[in-house]
Amino acid sequence: MKHSLSFLLLTTVLLSLVVVGMFVAPATAAPLVRDDKAKKTVVTDQKQTPAKSTIKKNVSTGEKVLAKNQKSSVSTKKTSLTKPQPVATAATKKVATKKKTVAKRTAPKIETVMAAIQDDNEQLSNQISAKSAIIMDADNGHTLFAVSPDAPRQPASTIKILTGLIAIKSLDFNESVAVSQKAAEQPSSKVNLQQQKRYKADDLINAVLLSSANDASVALAEKIAGSEQSFARMMTLRAKFCGAQNTVCKTANGLTAEGQSTTARDLATIFRHAMQDEEFSQRMKQVKAHTAEGKLLKNHNKALWQIQGAEGGKTGFTNAAGQTYVGKFKRGEKEIIVAIMGSHTMWADLKTLVEYGFAQPPSTIARTSELREKSRFVAAVPGITRQQ
Repeated sequence: MKHSLSFLLLTTVLLSLVVVGMFVAPATAAPLVRDDKAKKTVVTDQKQTPAKSTIKKNVSTGEKVLAKNQKSSVSTKKTSLTKPQPVATAATKKVATKKKTVAKRTAPKIETVMAAIQDDNEQLSNQISAKSAIIMDADNGHTLFAVSPDAPRQPASTIKILTGLIAIKSLDFNESVAVSQKAAEQPSSKVNLQQQKRYKADDLINAVLLSSANDASVALAEKIAGSEQSFARMMTLRAKFCGAQNTVCKTANGLTAEGQSTTARDLATIFRHAMQDEEFSQRMKQVKAHTAEGKLLKNHNKALWQIQGAEGGKTGFTNAAGQTYVGKFKRGEKEIIVAIMGSHTMWADLKTLVEYGFAQPPSTIARTSELREKSRFVAAVPGITRQQ
């Protein structure tokens, strides 16, 4: 009986425990495993799919970053397109610094030299009366000084250097030359050629170059070209061949004629070319010469005995042209050509220009010519232009 009660009591307790376990323990324990799995799943899902607020925040931040990157990219593109940025090395920096230093050192020197040249030219231009003048380096043709060198003017007898040069190139010196009525009737300066006589070409050439004879000029022109007009065209072509592009001849002797003109630069260019001909240069050095008939021909170029280094030159004068001159001078190794047009005091002007030309040291002459080329000083320094 006791055993039955004990068993019954034990059974009751066990059943109670089972019931309690069903409602308490299993409900708490079993779902713990499932809840852990669910939590893990939820956590995993949260990592994969952020919350809406997080998404909005991340999207907003991303847009800002993207916009900033795009702006930076566009700015970089513009910079690279407009101004490439080369990598600066120590060598390039050194070169750039050196260039700046050289530029700073050079610029003031050129400006200073040019200012000095302009001052010199202005002072010299005020010392002469010529309306046009030029000093040319006979060796290379560089302009050393000029006042309105390209202004066209009547040449007067300086143009006879072309007449004499063409005659030297065209005639046998012993050749006989007839004198037409037109030639004989030319005004002074002349050697009084007679129409019924014939003269040696050699004597007529000297009469043109030394005594500036108008009658001899026309006689030679008609002998060579048939007429003075045709000969004048030959003179114009010869001038261009010498490098004188602004010379137009209408007469053989330079007497005033409509459409006839030359420039100081052209005269210097022609004479520089002519003096390279040995026969021409030898004749220009003569102070006097005698004709086959014994007539004395005197050279009108006073510079031969008045100015040191004179090697030859040609004078000229008409009312329209004023006093004109072109000549060559040599002292030591230096040689210069001087041309003057429209002067009132030709010999004084000539002496002033010659002394100025030889007073410059060779380095100054070379530097002056180089700077004129760089600064486009083809003619005179700006501001040194006289009324024509």
